[in-house]
Amino acid sequence: MRTVTIYENHSLYRDNFKVQGYVFGTGKKAVCIIGNMRGNEYQQLYCCSQLVKRLKQLESEDKLIPGYEILVIPSANPYSINIEKRFWPIDNTDINRMFPGYVKGETTQRIAGGIFEKIQEYECGIQFASNYMPGEFMPHINIMKTGFEDVQLAKKFGMPYVVVRNTRPYDTTTLNYNWQIWNTKAFSLYTTSTAQINHESAQRGVESVLTFLGQCDYIRYSRKERFLSQIIDDQDMISVRAPEAGLFEPLVHVEQEVHKGMILAKILNPVDGEEIAQVYAPSEGIVFFMHNEPLTYGHTAVLKLIPV
Repeated sequence: MRTVTIYENHSLYRDNFKVQGYVFGTGKKAVCIIGNMRGNEYQQLYCCSQLVKRLKQLESEDKLIPGYEILVIPSANPYSINIEKRFWPIDNTDINRMFPGYVKGETTQRIAGGIFEKIQEYECGIQFASNYMPGEFMPHINIMKTGFEDVQLAKKFGMPYVVVRNTRPYDTTTLNYNWQIWNTKAFSLYTTSTAQINHESAQRGVESVLTFLGQCDYIRYSRKERFLSQIIDDQDMISVRAPEAGLFEPLVHVEQEVHKGMILAKILNPVDGEEIAQVYAPSEGIVFFMHNEPLTYGHTAVLKLIPV
């Protein structure tokens, strides 16, 4: 393993802003894995740190297949992580809405541009991603429909589900989209949480990346248990909305199978604790996403179900 500087921004008053990566092997640029780009993505940072640890072990056991280079970037935004702010603190911009970047632009554009310059030539790109919706997700692989997506390759992660979704206008400035446009096979890997570390879910994420690397013959690795991934279109999922605003009290958990008419959650009055409403399952399904904030607004999507 060797440590490399991916991007550095000089500062007059504090330590330089520096994005570092860890390189395993030499040869063809095979896979780049990136962790947090936002300041609250502790789970994503943790997943990458554990991946670095496992790859170091595999390297010491001579299980890296010669001729390939694997790059891991645990944090693309260490500054925001340090001050616990999701977006760039100066202008509240999101680095993952700045790709492919602009080296003469604003700070986050420069960071995105500097990073993308170093990682755009890899054959595959994996991002430990987070969602704008606050809550817990079933671990899965997510791919955008760009015309360059490779759904069959995504099955090599051995995750239970591969979710394919339409590209939205603002997606064109994300890393995943630009990776695909520049001929990198790109995948977003979602574990259960974002701002809290879930060790079990992180372990599943790391194992899935190692499984992918093994299935692509970049490392010698074989996981005994892996799923035959089911492909799901995001539009086929069932959104379940809160009928009223109030305190959200879930009665189910992610990955649980539910039946039509089952009570999934209660909405409570924040002041007197009385039950305001109940959230029912509109059909049979598996809980894919669940809201995990104490409060919810009325008509907010608090659960998503995979139809069965």
